[in-house]
Amino acid sequence: MPDLKWRKSSFSADVHQNCVELTAAPDGIRIRESDEPDTVIRTSPAALRSFIRTVKAASLDHIR
Repeated sequence: MPDLKWRKSSFSADVHQNCVELTAAPDGIRIRESDEPDTVIRTSPAALRSFIRTVKAASLDHIR
């Protein structure tokens, strides 16, 4: 895998384990968990954006 700059979720603790990380690669977005760095999910920016919108909307549904 090319040398990519992975970014940790701002919701992850400062500890380096159990963190969601993602990076932009030439072929799309890559997502991994820090304690399983060799297991990587690839997706498109549009699919990730849709997923995040859906999760945010669902988390607000219980407040209404």
